[in-house]
Amino acid sequence: MKKIIILSLILILNFSFLKAELIGDLVINGNKRVSDETIKIYGKIDFNKDYSEAELDLLIKNLYSTNFFKEVQVNFDKSILTINLKEYPLLNQLIIIGEKSNKFREQIKKIIQLKEKRSFIESYLAKDINTIQELYSSLGYNFSKVEAKTRKIDNDNFDLIIDIERGNKTKIKKINFVGNNFIRSNRLREIIASEENKFWKVISNNTNLSENLLELDERLLTNYYKSNGFYNVAVSSKAAEVDESGNAVIIYSINEGKRFIIDKISTNVDSVFDKNIFFPLENKYKKVIGQFYSPFEIKKLLEEIDELIARNNLQFVEHNVQEKLNDETISVTFNIFESEKILIERIDVLGNNITDEAVIRAELLVDEGDPFTRLGLEKSVSELKSRNIFKTVSYEVVNGSKENLKKVMINVEEKPTGEISAGAGVGTNGGSFALSIKENNYLGEGKEVGLNLEVDKESVAGTFSYSNPNYDFLGNSIYYSLRSEKNDVPTSGYENSIISSSISTGFEQYKDIDVSLGLSASYDDLRTLSSASSSLKKQSGEFTEISGNYGFAFDKRNRKFMPTDGSVITFRQAFPIFADKAFIDNTFLASNYVALSEDVITATKLYLTAVNGINEDVRLSKRKGISTTRLRGFEKGKVGPIDGNDHIGGNYAAALNLEANLPNFLPEDSKTDISVFLDFGNVWGVDYDSSISESNKIRSSTGIYASWNSPIGPMTFVFSNALQKASTDKTESFNFNLGTTF
Repeated sequence: MKKIIILSLILILNFSFLKAELIGDLVINGNKRVSDETIKIYGKIDFNKDYSEAELDLLIKNLYSTNFFKEVQVNFDKSILTINLKEYPLLNQLIIIGEKSNKFREQIKKIIQLKEKRSFIESYLAKDINTIQELYSSLGYNFSKVEAKTRKIDNDNFDLIIDIERGNKTKIKKINFVGNNFIRSNRLREIIASEENKFWKVISNNTNLSENLLELDERLLTNYYKSNGFYNVAVSSKAAEVDESGNAVIIYSINEGKRFIIDKISTNVDSVFDKNIFFPLENKYKKVIGQFYSPFEIKKLLEEIDELIARNNLQFVEHNVQEKLNDETISVTFNIFESEKILIERIDVLGNNITDEAVIRAELLVDEGDPFTRLGLEKSVSELKSRNIFKTVSYEVVNGSKENLKKVMINVEEKPTGEISAGAGVGTNGGSFALSIKENNYLGEGKEVGLNLEVDKESVAGTFSYSNPNYDFLGNSIYYSLRSEKNDVPTSGYENSIISSSISTGFEQYKDIDVSLGLSASYDDLRTLSSASSSLKKQSGEFTEISGNYGFAFDKRNRKFMPTDGSVITFRQAFPIFADKAFIDNTFLASNYVALSEDVITATKLYLTAVNGINEDVRLSKRKGISTTRLRGFEKGKVGPIDGNDHIGGNYAAALNLEANLPNFLPEDSKTDISVFLDFGNVWGVDYDSSISESNKIRSSTGIYASWNSPIGPMTFVFSNALQKASTDKTESFNFNLGTTF
């Protein structure tokens, strides 16, 4: 028996020796376009490596994967590796006929697999034709014809001719719903993206029948029904009729099912975690119990769980949702349990051609060696997006070198970061102009440099600004500005020239709480006009001051750009270090965002500010007013106390803004967002003359805010109407801004 085993081992060893040999010579046949060196690189051929049968198979796979070769044969005999190849012919020209639009032709060339000056792989052709037809169908051309012909130049070169006949767009003549017993058809028509073709909808592409649009409608209807308690709803769509004119009738079939109410919500916490951490969830549950089931509300509760996990720095945590259906109720259980102890082995940053990698890494809330958490990655992506220097930001997770390790790839797509914006305002008593030039990613280091010019009938101001969000290894930010301003305000009884400079830094003191510290210096040459009152004339003079300031911000918004949930509170105070006329300046801001539905996002904003002199009256140029963005419908500085005919501002100002953003009010292809608003505000307090009368009337206005992404850049329009005002106030009914990027 021993002899048999030994003999078997000898045979195995000899077989392995025979099948694994070093390459003595390499012979390559059949390659015309592809060089021998390229074949060596793509085939990963190593002369110092033993080649087994498995490794020869891998060599063949590597060469096939290049898409250079139609056939690959490999023979390894007597230390000679012979590679016999048959190349694919070359696609010399890709010619598209029948399609007049250059834009369309370029788009087609981008989305198909066959490319000019690359291999002509015949098996790709049918797929490419289908891809082109899907493109036209998505745009409403449901009866387009696509044919392909090849033109042989020689055995190794072909031209490909794609002949396209668009046909007419299929218009949606009528939209019908079947099976909707609880929700009216008119309401469902408001939910879906597709629209019936009407003469006033000439700019909308949603009146064209497309498979993509029908699929979107099905998702929208499903989500809407589920958010209203119809847990098991099923939606399907079809074009039931297409007439000779190309008009279609669309039918959506809806099986609503039962409507469910949430009767119980509980939390099942793994024993390794402190259950008391999740006790605050109970109050959140009470608001949802007894309401119709909504995945939207369940998602919000999951976000609350994520927030508690992050706030308490819990690691290696996962959660899921269990939903138990009873007769007409749903019981929801959130399971919170210990996950695998997975760490981040490496983070790779891809796509940053201009931006320094350190700028991107500074915004990441996770680092190499940290516990792997998707919540941390999602928040990191959100932080990067808020920098406004990337078009897209995403991440990908792959397995690391060990089972408990993950590699993370952060993918960014840079966008033009230079901005040129111009704006103008039109009111009842004149207008204004502003020009801004800004670079948000100076030298690819994430620094912001800007120049700003503001001109109106009463003032001219220029500002240079510089900021670096990550100026040191701690990730602290620094901001510097230099400003020159000249005001001639006959309606306020003075003129002045101001030169000021400031420097400040900001850092995160605690989770979601940012602190800022700063210094500023200014020189103010203030001159009152001959028409001013005797009290005002006492304010003339030259004033130099150096002041310090501090502030904090508590930010719980789900995102900084166009938030849909959460709140932010900020406070800032400036105090004198040296001043010819000392004062303390306080500003408080609070904003809260609530998504009532996918169609309505509300914002409530409060603004409070006060300036108080220290044994001195507050001079005219430092007194408070309300800007046109906080009290729309009124001119800047033309609300509040009056000294004779002069608007003098006040020691105090306040504004309350109630807004409702309607993201789906207009079709998506209109590229326009609509908001409605209701503003309240007032300015009061005169310290230099107690005899001056003040209006205690709360000013108010309402209107519409529209943001349009026009072909020449983003444009915003404000149409406003003053509801309540004092007789001395000056109003402004219209304002617009135009901006673009470079």
